[in-house]
Amino acid sequence: MEFVGTYLNFPLKSEEAFNFYRDVFKPGSEYTLIKFADTPMAENLPEHERNGVMHAELEILGGHKIFATDSLGSMGHEVKVGNNTTLSLNFDTREASDAIYSKLSQGASDNVAPHEEPWGYWGTCLDRYGIRWMFNVNNN
Repeated sequence: MEFVGTYLNFPLKSEEAFNFYRDVFKPGSEYTLIKFADTPMAENLPEHERNGVMHAELEILGGHKIFATDSLGSMGHEVKVGNNTTLSLNFDTREASDAIYSKLSQGASDNVAPHEEPWGYWGTCLDRYGIRWMFNVNNN
């Protein structure tokens, strides 16, 4: 099922933030949390970043989901207003993802065309108005 979610970036504070958001929106509930330490990526990260969050997911209101990741200084990431929030478009097919990407990426910057990743088909762009979009088709 296609849906739009909001992806949030934090400076190694995703788990703290999501514990807070869970308590605000869904007290006592569980949410998805995958740490870098649980992935092969961990061996290439400094010790202080390994316990960071690779992916968090929480449904908040009316089926809307928020997602998060910790931005890693070792990879040159710096969280600031403008790159801390992304609209995540989640499609049923690659064709639907590609069709929207081709339109939103016209005149865009920071483009990563949709391509295969371990979790699915993924891409991103910063549109001509400064809004960051993420394109996802999960491998389900």
